[in-house]
Amino acid sequence: MKIRSTEITDTFAEAFKMSAARIIITAESDYWAMAAAQSVTGFATSVIGCRCEAGIEKTLSPKETPDQRPGVSVLLFANSTKGVGNRLVERIGQSVMTCPTTACFNGLDGTEEKFSVGEKLRYFGDGYQGSKVLNDRKMWRIPVMEGEFLIDDSFGIQAAVGGGNLLFLGKELSSTLQAATAAAEAMRKLPNIILPMPGGVVRSGSKPGSRYKALPASTNDAFCPTLRGSAPKTELGEDEACVLEIVIDGLDESSVAEAMRQGMHAAVEAGGEGLARITAGNYGGNLGQYKIGLHPLLQD
Repeated sequence: MKIRSTEITDTFAEAFKMSAARIIITAESDYWAMAAAQSVTGFATSVIGCRCEAGIEKTLSPKETPDQRPGVSVLLFANSTKGVGNRLVERIGQSVMTCPTTACFNGLDGTEEKFSVGEKLRYFGDGYQGSKVLNDRKMWRIPVMEGEFLIDDSFGIQAAVGGGNLLFLGKELSSTLQAATAAAEAMRKLPNIILPMPGGVVRSGSKPGSRYKALPASTNDAFCPTLRGSAPKTELGEDEACVLEIVIDGLDESSVAEAMRQGMHAAVEAGGEGLARITAGNYGGNLGQYKIGLHPLLQD
């Protein structure tokens, strides 16, 4: 299958089960809401080394937030409910409560799983903290030096999908980077997903395992152009000299699949003749529970 001159490999992205939470951060201005969101999502590209994956989902107008102030929606993913909950306590405590004028709200209602976040962070108030009910939700008022930090008592956590991916194989760097950048920009307009890597794009794609026992993952040598003649196997064609990857985490499989579909179309449009092929990473179906085929996405 081809879209214009770009070949689409008949393969699938192998995604896996994760757990996720949505954090709604509000502040007196867009500037401070975004400052907190950028801080709370820092160093959260991969569970391999960061213990979670997080990113900004979208900005929110005052009409869309619980306290009618400017806001930002953040999604955070980890391998378990406890993992998500622990990261929420750490990151909100260090990156949202510390940011001037912010408040923090649970963004997932109706979930079966909940984790006490505000209930744990309240102890920072050193006995001066208090609870209140705002629009039927229990919250904590924690005294800070410019007033009070307001946070929901508990946050909902739901089953989610991580590791959806696309690989862009180009004839040279510039067109490959243009294609991947355009794909990331298109995906970020969609709800319920994040792209946890820097700018949404990763150059150091990985495979499970390593010849070094201490490492759980290592460079995806089959897609490294400089290893074409020395790795046990290469996945690169003769005219494929650069590979960039996008990883997608989402609240459900359909959201990840739609991001992949729109990303492929945007990449082809931007990459032109320089984008030789689009494929996806999988391990024969042995790693993840979800297999998102590229051809079916383009046939819908």
